Amino acid sequence: MTVGGGAGGAPSAFDPKKIRMYGLVGSVVGIYLGAILNMALNTNVFSFVGAVAAIFAVVMGANSVRRICAYGIGTGVPSIGMLALGMGIIAVMFGLSVAETLGFGLLGPIITLVYAGVFGYIIGVLANKVIKFNIPVMEEGNADLSMAGAMAILGWSFAVSGNLGYFDIVKNVLMTGYIAIIFIAGGLAILHPFNANLGPDEKQDRTLVNAIMVSGIAMIATGIAAILTQGLAAGLLQLVIGFALWFYFFKMYYKLVKRDAAAVVGTGLLPPTVQ
Repeated sequence: MTVGGGAGGAPSAFDPKKIRMYGLVGSVVGIYLGAILNMALNTNVFSFVGAVAAIFAVVMGANSVRRICAYGIGTGVPSIGMLALGMGIIAVMFGLSVAETLGFGLLGPIITLVYAGVFGYIIGVLANKVIKFNIPVMEEGNADLSMAGAMAILGWSFAVSGNLGYFDIVKNVLMTGYIAIIFIAGGLAILHPFNANLGPDEKQDRTLVNAIMVSGIAMIATGIAAILTQGLAAGLLQLVIGFALWFYFFKMYYKLVKRDAAAVVGTGLLPPTVQ
């Protein structure tokens, strides 16, 4: 199997439709699994499952970024990552609020996902038809980005708060300011992989491994926040798992960098600064 590069439409070894399916199913099932285990066992130690679930969404989002940005929007790579998380926050707040209002709190992730998909597609249509980006995958890719951003935000928010209640997430994630950490770490996890690997030698597997690696850093951040909102047990577990994920996939990423590099050489010390 060959792994495609990032030029002119980003040829892929891994089918975007399969990545979308794994991303959506993995994130939704993971979020529900963590919430059900916490409720059933009257604990919060399974909150880390939300951060793990977010990784599935991040990989889906990072692949969407490479598909859209491979058409050459340049500095739009960071912008589209921030757009994904911006759309995601709106979708999460809308979905959880509607579910709470209807009295079916557990429907929150599903309502969030549906709203995010529609919202993202509309933004994609505006970008192509009004702003005239004329990118063939913009509508589809933007819907994917919106859903990925929403599921990632929801997974990390659950990891910090320990439940899916609208008011609990507002109290423990928004009002504490931890949403800012989630936004930045999440945006980096989705936008940074293609930004770090773009060019004629960009490879899909290297880009997506980078996404998982940065997701490990995001999980470390949610673990620190969870210590303050849920206690040492729940937070420390996230910290340890996040660090393990980051370390493992950092080593994997480094191997892929060496695989794709023309040469790996030592440069020695930098020359002294010229005054």
